[in-house]
Amino acid sequence: MSVVFLGENRNKVFYKGSNFDRNDKSKPVTGVVGRAETLSSVFFLAAFLFYTKATINKKLTDWKFIGMSMLSIATAMLCKEQGITIAGVCAAYEIFVIQRVKLEDMKSFAKSAVTPKSSFHLPKSNAAAKRLFVLFIFTILLLLARLQIMGSQLPVFTRFDNPASVAPSPSKQLTYHYLISVNVWLLLFPCNLCCDWTMGTIPLVESFLDMRNLTTIATYLFLLLLIATAFLTENRHQRVVLIMSTSLLVLPFIPASNLFFPVGFVVAERVLYMPSMGFCMLIGYGWQITSRRTGKKIAWTFVGLLVISHGWKTYLRNWDWENEYTIFMSGLRVNQRNAKLFNNVGHALESQGHFDEALKFFKTAVKVQHDDVGAYINVGRTYNHLKMYKEAEEAYLKAKSLLPKAKPGESYQARIAPNHLNVFLNLANLISKNHTRLEEADMLYRQAISMRADYTQAYINRGDILIKLNRTKEAQEVYERALLYDSNNPDIYYNVSQISFASTVECSFKLPSIFQLGVVFLEQGKASQALAYLDKALEIDPEHEQALLNSAILLQEFGRPDFRKIAKERLLKLLIKDKNNERVHFNLGMLAMDEKNIAEAEQWFRRAVHLKVDFRSALFNLALLLADDVRPLEAAPFLNQLVKYHPDHVKGLILLGDIYINSIKDLDAAENCYKRILEIEPDNIQGLHNLCVVHVERGKLFDAQTCLEKAHQLAPEEDYIVKHLGIVQNRIGKLHLNEDVADNKEKSKVVSNKSVDENEKKTEPVISRDTEKQRYSSRVVNTEPMFLKSIDDANELHSLEVEEVASSKKVEHNTSSSDRRRSRADKDDPSSGMS
Repeated sequence: MSVVFLGENRNKVFYKGSNFDRNDKSKPVTGVVGRAETLSSVFFLAAFLFYTKATINKKLTDWKFIGMSMLSIATAMLCKEQGITIAGVCAAYEIFVIQRVKLEDMKSFAKSAVTPKSSFHLPKSNAAAKRLFVLFIFTILLLLARLQIMGSQLPVFTRFDNPASVAPSPSKQLTYHYLISVNVWLLLFPCNLCCDWTMGTIPLVESFLDMRNLTTIATYLFLLLLIATAFLTENRHQRVVLIMSTSLLVLPFIPASNLFFPVGFVVAERVLYMPSMGFCMLIGYGWQITSRRTGKKIAWTFVGLLVISHGWKTYLRNWDWENEYTIFMSGLRVNQRNAKLFNNVGHALESQGHFDEALKFFKTAVKVQHDDVGAYINVGRTYNHLKMYKEAEEAYLKAKSLLPKAKPGESYQARIAPNHLNVFLNLANLISKNHTRLEEADMLYRQAISMRADYTQAYINRGDILIKLNRTKEAQEVYERALLYDSNNPDIYYNVSQISFASTVECSFKLPSIFQLGVVFLEQGKASQALAYLDKALEIDPEHEQALLNSAILLQEFGRPDFRKIAKERLLKLLIKDKNNERVHFNLGMLAMDEKNIAEAEQWFRRAVHLKVDFRSALFNLALLLADDVRPLEAAPFLNQLVKYHPDHVKGLILLGDIYINSIKDLDAAENCYKRILEIEPDNIQGLHNLCVVHVERGKLFDAQTCLEKAHQLAPEEDYIVKHLGIVQNRIGKLHLNEDVADNKEKSKVVSNKSVDENEKKTEPVISRDTEKQRYSSRVVNTEPMFLKSIDDANELHSLEVEEVASSKKVEHNTSSSDRRRSRADKDDPSSGMS
């Protein structure tokens, strides 16, 4: 544009203006929204340059360049809405530069419009009329398309985004006009820059007596003086420069001026990028005049000072944009009235795990803006991170109470910021930790859905609650309804795949865990339904970690070699994504055990234990594998590690006691194991019987008799206890009669409860010796949940144990259906973050 409008030394002048523009506008090229502004500005300029090329001959039109100009206008608008204002700039260029319409012409035209008989006509050109007509029609079409994209309604903003938009008259109008002067001041003297100007950054102008109204008057006087000079001057070059500079300064700012519709900010430095083009042209033209009147030395001195000062300002500003924390802290140095800045500093600290410091800033935000819903949500979420659940619930309830109340006949969705609905999810997730309040959590999810029918995450979380309430059919309906709004969400397919088991067998089975439901489904040959949903989730998102893991486990459960191959491929894919995922190593070990590859299984289990020293399932299965491989001394350290982190692991204690008796010959350690079992489960027959065996090994036959009699009372149906009791009683009888001295010297030996021979008169601890197939089947020794909530956080998972160590072969199940589904916990509130 410097080539088009500025005369002598125009390139140098424009260079000075460009330096000014670049050095005081660092924000537009840092954030994503700012980059969109920059991209829109590129097409903004391209549209104008193409239009100028199309009008080189004012009586002829190069329609190729007109088409390129229209395309650039559309692209500029798609980048940012104000890009469409270049159409007005092109119209001003056509009328005042190409057609050379003057103020006198405009007066005569206005007079002729009032007096029909007037013979005056504007200088006209058929080519110009066609160009303006095409420009006008294309602009109208773009506006209609934009309205269609927006759904024929304005975006939803809260009063915190732009407080003046909800202020009463005349405060609203006075503040709107005052904001124009604030933007002009930022162009002229960009000293106090701030990354966020929303909320209470600029107090409302509530009275005509407010001194800030003087700056508003001064701004309008400056613009009127500029326009008057442009139309009254006899210098055509000056008129063209001033008209086009004013057009570029004013027209791109109109969409952000609140004149036609309220915007979602008070002041935004990024929206000044296009207007600054006109401002830079004025600076360049002023430099031209200064250099002619005072000499080039003074003019160049002025430009040098300008470049140095703005260069230094840019250098310092770059350090402000180093990270989120520094940029928001720089904003707080400018003003302390913006609660969003305190919230954003809190978010930055929260992302670094500094929850205590973050809480201080969130609380300050509440003090600055006591009715800020997002600030209370942030306070509640931080309390939740700090495990201060009572305080978190109070903060969420306060945020919920601040939401606008529904009005009859008015859409609630249009009156509330969508992100503020997160308070329902956060509060429901919090109270659902208490299983007695699940109905209350369900009510909150239903309330959120009633406010926004397409709130997909509320559907997903509500489905999780319904499954906990054993209302699996309703849960499936909720997930299927969510698919209507988001058919490409893999999490929904994943969750449906899990509840499809429960919804099918609910009528005839009331098993306590999803694992049991899965086993029933596998036994009935109906696991293909769940696998189909998991495959659908992987079709949408091939990297979906939960679907990869659980489909691999499900494929493994089919027991087919070709399925095991696919399962291994999926697990190895997960291993590539995260080599430190102990769950994947563990399940690869289970696959190796299914394939009878003991050495490979041992390696995978050892890696899992190395990654997670308290990995319950890996420790037990590795110890069981080593014990069955006749390496009990290698198994003992892993069992000790298991009971160290999980002192209530009964099966591990039984196996460890067996090794102490049969291999290490440490009766004291074995006795401690069995006593610990009886502390955990006083009626544990296996632990009690094996403690009796320890008494026999020590020669304490009377203690052994008392012990076995107690075991017989607890389990009168167990034949091996009766047999062993008979052996001990027989020995005691012989001692009393002194009939067999040799029996007094003979040591009691340990024998299997499954092969007790009364003639041998020996007892041994009860440790099952199942077949190799049973011991190495994933259904037998897989002690972790089949369906995992998160493969990255093992601490949040309930353990599902299926261990056949007891002679009675009782199967333990302990899991929660919530472990199989993904539901987001506290969600951040972007509305309280950076705009």
